[in-house]
Amino acid sequence: MHTETEIDLIAARAAAAAGLFADTAPKDRAAALVAVADGIDAAADELIDIAIRETGLTRPRLQGEVRRTSNQLRLFAEAIVDGAYLDVRIDEADADYVIGPRPDVRRMLAPVGPVLNFAASNFPFAFSVAGGDSAAALAAGCSLIVKAHSGHPELSRRTADIVIAALASAGMPDNVFQLVEGQQRGVDLLQDDRIRAGSFTGSTHVGRLLADLAAARPRPIPFYGELGSVNPVYATSAAVEAEDDLLAGFVASVSGSAGQLCTKPGFLFVPEGADLGAVGGSAALVGEHRLLNPGIGRAFEQRRDTVLGAVGVTALAAGAVRVGDDDQRFATPTVVEVDVETLREHRDELLEESFGPLSVIVRYSDVAALPELHRELFPGNLTATLHSTDADADAVAPLVEALAETSGRVLFGGWPTGVSVTSAMQHGGPFPATTTDATSVGTAAIARFLRGVAYQSAPQQLLPMPLRDDNPWGVPQRRSSAGKSAGWGSLTGEH
Repeated sequence: MHTETEIDLIAARAAAAAGLFADTAPKDRAAALVAVADGIDAAADELIDIAIRETGLTRPRLQGEVRRTSNQLRLFAEAIVDGAYLDVRIDEADADYVIGPRPDVRRMLAPVGPVLNFAASNFPFAFSVAGGDSAAALAAGCSLIVKAHSGHPELSRRTADIVIAALASAGMPDNVFQLVEGQQRGVDLLQDDRIRAGSFTGSTHVGRLLADLAAARPRPIPFYGELGSVNPVYATSAAVEAEDDLLAGFVASVSGSAGQLCTKPGFLFVPEGADLGAVGGSAALVGEHRLLNPGIGRAFEQRRDTVLGAVGVTALAAGAVRVGDDDQRFATPTVVEVDVETLREHRDELLEESFGPLSVIVRYSDVAALPELHRELFPGNLTATLHSTDADADAVAPLVEALAETSGRVLFGGWPTGVSVTSAMQHGGPFPATTTDATSVGTAAIARFLRGVAYQSAPQQLLPMPLRDDNPWGVPQRRSSAGKSAGWGSLTGEH
């Protein structure tokens, strides 16, 4: 139980640790991230046993998620170790600068300060206590408070113990990392003036409430919420004919982890006349899977009833929801079919995200009409996918343009479930996919927790280490020497 006084102390500790942590050299902070990764790997079996009990997710799924979690920490360590992420720029003083005399100006990226991260329910490792948001904030040099998800409290506490011990063993300042529990405590901290950025993975409703709170503070802060996404998939006639396993792959993507993935394909568009007979057979092969917790189970049950009860909907695989012990729900896949007209007329019932193993197949008549339809129905998503052939290139080019406008990641073939943690990954998109169109996966995620600071005509001894001429951290420095501006506009090379 955290009282108001304890909340104040937690925020004060984070603020006190922020400056000390920001001053740590990138190589030392990178070593600390590796220490956290090693600690998680060493305790993997223990952590996975707890996660199975609290979430109902399978051991193979959780084993893969632990590998992802520890290795993304190592990836962030690689991303920061040389200090290039600081984007150091040094413009030397230049009396003859063509725009007018230029002072000595030095710019770098600096940590924003204490970050509050709201952990996710559906990824108890990769988007939770030591997940991607935490890795990005720590890599940036920000002190971090994680609000644990109520769906896996024991796992959250044990993981936090490992993180705190690993950071201490690596010589990081005290209170760089703290864990709190309880919705109201998270809200109270979000409104504390010492918190300088927030991140969240969860529902559109809760994410929007938190984002509004962050924006309404006397001093507003950036809030990076990953909210809802239905991730539409489009298949051309040629692709349907060419890909024998298209429908089986679709069902597998919809049902993986009981459909409790933010990248699950919520809609598949196929041409009129496409044979959908394989859907029922593929769905019948999928065994029931426990949903994460009773609240999510009840919400999915209600959502499924709404979709199945909508006018014009045909069930290709009816699926089922069984209520077990402790009010837990166990589900099998539900896949329904509609036409474009039905989808438009009953958008209130059909377009909302179904967080669970449910998806909608939509029959369309004209591929040329899909770009307008997509912009109308799906203004913001994490992903959009196109299954087509080389012969379709000209016909689908306008659709690809529409997908890129409204989605963070555009896939050509394959399925959107499974997000590779890479330097080039984009896991974010226009609202309502996210509150702020950034990425929460991959090393670009660190940019959310950095801000630019420039120093003009500063004495060397008062400059941060990365901006000094002697460069004690040995970070890359991009310098603009005096006298270069006279040559602006002269292009070199043969043409």
